[in-house]
Amino acid sequence: MQFSNEKPIYLQISEYVMDRILLGEWQEKEKIPSVRDLAAHLEVNANTVMRAYDHLQQQEIIFNKRGIGFFAHHDAKALILKARKKHFLNDELAVVFRAMDMLGISIEEINTYYRNR
Repeated sequence: MQFSNEKPIYLQISEYVMDRILLGEWQEKEKIPSVRDLAAHLEVNANTVMRAYDHLQQQEIIFNKRGIGFFAHHDAKALILKARKKHFLNDELAVVFRAMDMLGISIEEINTYYRNR
């Protein structure tokens, strides 16, 4: 995995975990890789993965069964989709709308482009 300098690594790892869940590579209610295994796979410090897992636990995307490991929450996909849609609508779409306004692009032009792609 290539990490960018624009965002803390633990947040990028959190996104990586959420991507695996959304793609169905890691199933809801099933065990996900241990902190050490994921750290070795991503070639990062285990403390960084633990920070990512703590972050995901706070969002109730994953949970810890003490002594067994971490598991994807039973409705992890729905929670991830809800959070990502909110982020897209509140943050990313605003940037797109500003660019459309500056360039004089109408919603109709976007709709036509979208339908013809």
